[in-house]
Amino acid sequence: MATTVWHWSPEGLIFVSMYAIVDIETTGGFSGTHRITEIAVLVSDGKDVTDEYHTLVNPGRSIPGFITGLTGISYDMVQNAPPFAEIASELHALLADKVFVAHNVNFDYNFIKEEFRKLGMVFNRPRLCTVRLSRQVFPGLSSYSLGSICACRGIDITYRHRAFGDAEATARLFSQIMLEDGGGWVAKALKRSSGESFLPPHISMLKYLSLPEAPGVYYFHDARGKVIYVGKAQNIRSRFKGHFSAGSKDKTSMKTEIYDVSFELTGSDFLALLLEALEIKRLWPKYNRAQKVQTYRWGIYQYEDTAGFQRLQIAKSRGTYPPVCSFATYAEASTFLLGKLREHRLCFKLCGIHKSTGSCYAVPEGHCDGACCGMESAEAYNAKVADSLRSMMCQASKLLIREKGRESGEDAAIYFNQGLLIAYGFIDQGMDLKHPDEVISCLKQVKPVPETTFILKSYLSRSKLSLLEFP
Repeated sequence: MATTVWHWSPEGLIFVSMYAIVDIETTGGFSGTHRITEIAVLVSDGKDVTDEYHTLVNPGRSIPGFITGLTGISYDMVQNAPPFAEIASELHALLADKVFVAHNVNFDYNFIKEEFRKLGMVFNRPRLCTVRLSRQVFPGLSSYSLGSICACRGIDITYRHRAFGDAEATARLFSQIMLEDGGGWVAKALKRSSGESFLPPHISMLKYLSLPEAPGVYYFHDARGKVIYVGKAQNIRSRFKGHFSAGSKDKTSMKTEIYDVSFELTGSDFLALLLEALEIKRLWPKYNRAQKVQTYRWGIYQYEDTAGFQRLQIAKSRGTYPPVCSFATYAEASTFLLGKLREHRLCFKLCGIHKSTGSCYAVPEGHCDGACCGMESAEAYNAKVADSLRSMMCQASKLLIREKGRESGEDAAIYFNQGLLIAYGFIDQGMDLKHPDEVISCLKQVKPVPETTFILKSYLSRSKLSLLEFP
């Protein structure tokens, strides 16, 4: 089991489990297009190396001649070596719970993170750069390349430009940095590079790193455990950091009140939006000011003009006359109505989209049958309006929507009745929606809130969801 290491600095006590000193060789300089050919990892407690890992890696592509000249690694050497996919699990476990240390750390870190990403694996570790640390702890050197600084510090490099030799030299350099770090530069760099400096004072780095990089709803709790804020995100960890980054309005307002963070994964942004609306109404959190206040909504209204044509118009909801459909914003209402105009060949002028004294611009384009210029009768046009109204009134239907689940082999099932979210849950990907009652019986029932209607309208207007409509 790894030794626990504590470092005292002017900022306080910093917890570090272990350090992983890493060096890699590659086919080129860009992680997006080039691949790893060799990896070495030396595990250190900051003083002594306690474990070693080293392997050549088959990059699955050719190695340029100048790279072979620099490193001595040819394709013949790596053709029988394991590809990264074969060592990924072992390497991921080795690097877990350790600070990632390297000379020019972003180069090595980005290559390894990209290799994990290609395999669908998440990799996110605190980093330390021995170049930057050396500039602070050993100031005034003419060069901070690994070769130069090791020569100045009396460190021999056994095999230059090979992963194990460079990693071994970096480990010795890092030990000297730790020994002579009177200014607490390592602790400062850990807080800065790991993101700890932005964290609320009562949230640890381990808690932050435990947050998932996936869609869902998150909750901020105060010292008594009460929820003071509910939010939704496509990437919960990234959104959490965004709350307290430079320029954020949340940076000072609620930062000191947060003592814990919890979350619920949803698999999709759609379900995250719905669940956020439910939870805000259920918990009424202190800092969810915007969603507590009833926003001014928009609606699509129907009326008959003096010529007998049924018209559809977007207007602000007044409360005295019910709209056909309601929306949170004018943009959502406009997007939805435009889709219906094209679907049912309705007139852009009679629906208020094109302001004109003559015919609308859709007539010459063939998208309007001419109700605006005497080419189509009121009776024929009104029949199309009636069809469009029936399709708009999804609040009169029951909808069962299949969305992306939280993990492989799983889907989300989301049930609406009269436009309101009634239940949701997660089902096997192979479950058939043709028997909706069986699916609905497996779902979690929720207390309906009006906001879910507007979320549904918005998504139906611009998304191609897998849904089943039934009586």
